Amino acid sequence: MPHPLSRREAPVRALLAAALALILVGLTTGAASAADDTDEQPTIRWSVTPADETGPDGRNAVEHDIDPGDTVADHFAVRNVSEDTVTFRLAAADGFYTRTGRFDMLPADQESVDSGTWIQIPEEVTVAAGETVVVPFEIVVPDTAEPGDHAAGITASVLQVQSSDEGANVGVESRVGFRVLTRVTGEITPAAEIGQAAATYALSWNPLRPGEVTVTFEVVNTGNTRLVAEGVVEAGGKTVAFPAEGEITQELLPGDSRPLAVVVDDVWPLFVVPVSVTLDAVVVTMDGTTSSLDPVSADTLAWAIPWPQFIVLAGLALVIAAFVWGRRRSKARIAGLLEEARAQAREEERRSAEESVNAR
Repeated sequence: MPHPLSRREAPVRALLAAALALILVGLTTGAASAADDTDEQPTIRWSVTPADETGPDGRNAVEHDIDPGDTVADHFAVRNVSEDTVTFRLAAADGFYTRTGRFDMLPADQESVDSGTWIQIPEEVTVAAGETVVVPFEIVVPDTAEPGDHAAGITASVLQVQSSDEGANVGVESRVGFRVLTRVTGEITPAAEIGQAAATYALSWNPLRPGEVTVTFEVVNTGNTRLVAEGVVEAGGKTVAFPAEGEITQELLPGDSRPLAVVVDDVWPLFVVPVSVTLDAVVVTMDGTTSSLDPVSADTLAWAIPWPQFIVLAGLALVIAAFVWGRRRSKARIAGLLEEARAQAREEERRSAEESVNAR
């Protein structure tokens, strides 16, 4: 049965874990506070974290290795940071990763078909203002469960009435929770592949600057364990790692596919740019250790016609041609003037000779 946990008895790590949950560490499917846009309903703030029998234990998620047909008991804590007693609705559902790599779980109007159905929890829990209640739950794995990783989530939610722009009252559910990952024992076969690799080249219209290659591809988890997608992209002699520093970790559940895009800067257009994608997928175990799969590669290319450089070369060619043509024209004009001067000189010599003959 759920039992209250006094704030004075809560250990320091429990308070830290609850504070982390207030900023939605782990599964985040809604705000950690809910309030109507009027003053009629007070603001509700709460957190949900994994726990032991005494309170939050510092975990961000619940992870267990379980044999088919076995049951594992665990706990989570719901902390009410509001000024009033609140009854929270508790729910478990299948989990998944979004296309951006963030963990989420099915909404209440969608039926779970996997490990979300294995979790047995109370329907609700009432928590007094400023108190924390520890809630027990069980993960009951069916005999027919397939080996490998299965993701779900547990949430505590509240339903409040808010006014829409049209003035109608609308029920809004806000939920906060955490991830539950169950690895069913048996034959574990991690595997991954790269699909649909392609590349495009973007020119810099400054002929003295290189352009960039955008490489798109899909990482597919073809095994039965969760994987973390890491690797490198090589294009035009440049190498870029993915995910980049500061980007979200790309974790994939069995059967997941994740589209990724990597931009490689400072690549000169040399008609064809060879591109190679290398995936070094990482397998994560329940105890936190990791191991890497054999690298998987995919090759493609990007057409990179150096139009800006062509334009510059064409302009230079025109300038040179104009200069050569001008010099030739100038030489021809000078040669014509010289020939005209010689002709005049010869004519004057002829006239002088005739005048000398006539004078005799």
